[in-house]
Amino acid sequence: MGSKTPRIRNKKARRDYEILETLEAGLVLEGSEVKALRDGKANLDEAFARVVDGEVWLYNMHIGPYKQAGRFGHDPRRARKLLLKKREIDRFLGRAIEKGHTLVPLALYFRRGWAKVELAVARGKREFDKREDLKRREHQRQIDRELARRQHRR
Repeated sequence: MGSKTPRIRNKKARRDYEILETLEAGLVLEGSEVKALRDGKANLDEAFARVVDGEVWLYNMHIGPYKQAGRFGHDPRRARKLLLKKREIDRFLGRAIEKGHTLVPLALYFRRGWAKVELAVARGKREFDKREDLKRREHQRQIDRELARRQHRR
């Protein structure tokens, strides 16, 4: 069996944004980009999507160079088209154009050999919201620790 291809995640997305809705989209890639993705050479941290002329485009996603492609390789930061049905674009666009909302990629992976992007309509969190999330997680961690300690004493 072949090795499992990596799932590339946008680590900053869930911290910086409140996720409202997600959707899976196909991704138009060049050959050397596919090879580089299978090697896990991608970064979604700065990436975002926009609807331009009825098509969805992914900007600022970095796919590192594939060494064996040599000079026939790809541009690491080029805009890449996302494949969605017209109905999905219309529904998503309606949510994304609301004030304060944006389209953010959450993950990049392969499904049945095809490159897919998990795309989300998201609203930016304020600094206050981020601190509240951090407090909530820390509090839950303390509760879990105490429960584990009590279970261990029995």
